[in-house]
Amino acid sequence: MTGANTRTGTRTARPRTPGATRTTRRIQGTAPHPNPAPVRRTQQTTTEGAYGVEGVLGGGETFVEGFAEILADAAATGRRLTRGELESRRALGARAAEAGLAWRPLVRAYLSAGRENRPAQADLDDVLSVLEQAVDAFSDGYERAQRLVVRKEEAARREFIDDLLAGHGDPGQLAARSERFGLRLSRAHAVAVATGPEAYDETDPVPRQVAVELFARFENRRILFTTKDGRMVCVAPGDQEDVLVHFAKLVHSITGGAGQVAVGRTRTGAVGIGHSYEEALNALDVAQRMGFDEPLLRAADLLVFPVLARDRQALMDLVQHTLAPLAEARGGAQPLLDTLTAYFDTGCVAAAAARELSLSVRALTYRLERVHTLTGVDPADPAHRYTLQTAVIGARLLNWPSRPLS
Repeated sequence: MTGANTRTGTRTARPRTPGATRTTRRIQGTAPHPNPAPVRRTQQTTTEGAYGVEGVLGGGETFVEGFAEILADAAATGRRLTRGELESRRALGARAAEAGLAWRPLVRAYLSAGRENRPAQADLDDVLSVLEQAVDAFSDGYERAQRLVVRKEEAARREFIDDLLAGHGDPGQLAARSERFGLRLSRAHAVAVATGPEAYDETDPVPRQVAVELFARFENRRILFTTKDGRMVCVAPGDQEDVLVHFAKLVHSITGGAGQVAVGRTRTGAVGIGHSYEEALNALDVAQRMGFDEPLLRAADLLVFPVLARDRQALMDLVQHTLAPLAEARGGAQPLLDTLTAYFDTGCVAAAAARELSLSVRALTYRLERVHTLTGVDPADPAHRYTLQTAVIGARLLNWPSRPLS
């Protein structure tokens, strides 16, 4: 009993000064504080960092620097914080955001500082008012700086995407920047471009939903999703076709079947991504001109159309020489051109083409005879069929007769 009482008495009667000396020894450079335990907690929050977040500015200054003086003066009189005091909190909040610190430990630091430095005679409401104003100003500076960081990051990302898809810039610099945005340009990539019933940017609901579901499915893949010129764009490694196929399914589903996706061929390097992107755009353009409505198009399957369009003047001459006489028909060239398109698309089967156009077989046959009469080319003759079909494809690529040949 005596030993127990002695120990107890020693613990309760221990003088305050040795405790403060021990605190000073553990936290070097800190003056003795009348409440050692709270000091240790607060300094752990602001110097060691809560949740693994470092909370110290260069030179040992903390993010609650000067708050004790502000609290002592303002709480004692019940006054509001001055403009200069509020600006000092905003500046520290901005510096905390720029340092990349989490918000929760910073708030804990202010709450702890308010508890420890509360003036003995100050009213609790005055102390809470000072704390509220200080934290509000601190959060204002923090949020402003965060928004600025986000805008700078988004601007850098947009600049990188524009350079990458346009094939501009130094390949070495693009490769170095690509790691920051999840790509490794040493690999081959393919680009998928999606168009929908309206133009999109990254803040619209459709691209946001596509992005959320795409990254939820492939969160560990090195893929890039963005919008450009009103279209959705997905860049994925060339050996991961499942990513682009799933992207096409998402677009088709989320747009209610109104979206269409084209995939460029797999290419290597930064310049290759730009080429794959251009191929996908060209495939969408061909699909629009030719009336292809498949939800997923592949540029590799449509190479014949760029070949035809490569020599534009020769293609215009073919259309002019072969199909221009159709303009003399009653109703113009378009009805007969539609007839030829349906006829060739159905494998030159008159009955199937008639159903496609909601015509009788006799009416369709009459139209084919009119084509023969006007052009001198017989659609039913295999010797003439290739020339006529190529001219029909060329007319669709050139948007003739809606747009005059020139």
